[in-house]
Amino acid sequence: MAIDWTKIFKKYKGLWVALKDDEKTVISSGKTARVAYSKAKEKGYENPIITRMPRNLHMVVGSNL
Repeated sequence: MAIDWTKIFKKYKGLWVALKDDEKTVISSGKTARVAYSKAKEKGYENPIITRMPRNLHMVVGSNL
């Protein structure tokens, strides 16, 4: 099932975020993956999911098949 990150994107675009295992709850964020990870570790999360929110969204329509 797809996860809607629209709200996360709007708030954190261009930043690295650390997410809980549910892949929807933001634990921390930062300009680098290291900063987001360190903040999450400080909050007690041992294995957060780290990802970067893009600065811009690009639509892709169709297929390359």
